[in-house]
Amino acid sequence: MNQQQEFPAQNAYLSAPEAARFLRVKPATLYAYVSRGLLDSIPSEVGRARRYRLADLERLKGRRRGEEGSLLRGAEPVLDSSITDLTASGPVYRGHAATGLAERGTPFESVAELLWTGELPSDPPVWPEGDTALEHVQVRLPEDASPLARQQLAVAALAPLDPGRFDLRPEAVRVRARRVIRTVAAALALGQRDKTRLRAALAAPTVAEAVALALGGKRQRRHLLAIDRLLVLLADHELNASTFAARVAASAEADPWAVVLAGIATLSGPRHGAASDRVEALVSEVESARDAAAVVHDRERRGERVPGFGHALYPQGDPRARILVESARSLGARSHPERSVLGLLDEMAAGGRPAPNVDIAAVALRVALGLPRGATTGLFAVARCAGWMAHALEQYEAGFLLRPRARYRGRSVASAGS
Repeated sequence: MNQQQEFPAQNAYLSAPEAARFLRVKPATLYAYVSRGLLDSIPSEVGRARRYRLADLERLKGRRRGEEGSLLRGAEPVLDSSITDLTASGPVYRGHAATGLAERGTPFESVAELLWTGELPSDPPVWPEGDTALEHVQVRLPEDASPLARQQLAVAALAPLDPGRFDLRPEAVRVRARRVIRTVAAALALGQRDKTRLRAALAAPTVAEAVALALGGKRQRRHLLAIDRLLVLLADHELNASTFAARVAASAEADPWAVVLAGIATLSGPRHGAASDRVEALVSEVESARDAAAVVHDRERRGERVPGFGHALYPQGDPRARILVESARSLGARSHPERSVLGLLDEMAAGGRPAPNVDIAAVALRVALGLPRGATTGLFAVARCAGWMAHALEQYEAGFLLRPRARYRGRSVASAGS
């Protein structure tokens, strides 16, 4: 009998053994789904047994989306969290809209503390200066080394110098979180010919100023406010790939430095944080062609997607991108690169094409700030450290190991007679 004959009605209810068989899981896994809020059950008419609605089972299995393994592909939640809620209006950090925080000029340090503690400080926190041990990290870095490579190196080098890194009490983790973020920000200056940049970034009073100094940017108030705005909007985005990787590391009780290394390593992938590198290449193409319309039309003619536009979670447009693009425009389009990237945004909007996402918006702001090409991924890492540490704190407190199971699709055991 096929499955459709076995379970013909959408409003049908299955017993626990039937539900487990339908999902192809063990009964213990079925009960785990219920305990985690992924599946509802109702009492049976007889005895203590529970029943499960077929429609809910099909939703959980991902059949309506045509997805196998939907629990790990964004179709269904895989764990509970109190950090960030993704809404049509953008991420909401502990009940505070990220867009509102950015528009009010809330410092990045305040938002980080909000993510870690659930409380938004009334006054901007003063974090200690960066670790000067970073000045003694001697390594040959090629001129074109990516920001993420510099940041990975810095975190890996300083971690062994922190004897208290295995203290996973919340207050101790927060101390290290501040230190790690200052390290990741200053590391943007590693390998630069101007050796004073690193020292200045380590001593900067704020993370935004550390970023500006490390990258050779301007320190005018409006430039620092724009950097802060970028960091705030990128601080967390629920269980994206790098955050999930960081959270898995935390579930194994890896120390905070190791958690950040896991996050940066995952962020470096071209389907995640390094997606901005594809946008950078597109912007360079527009700069060379001096005609945004021609570049867009050529890509469409070849059937290629224009990177930096459209977002699966924000079909009506990425609210974070709107604020970043407004910031880029407010700084003034004086140079050819600035006019090129804003022209690209205008061309896409004029054609009724997908709205910009945070990747193109962050690159637009990077250009407007006069920061070096390729710096965007490094800015992502600085910002996202706040979210990684928030999820690490939550996972340390949860106290369980994240260990998903795979559905085996390989060969069966060969029979004895074969």
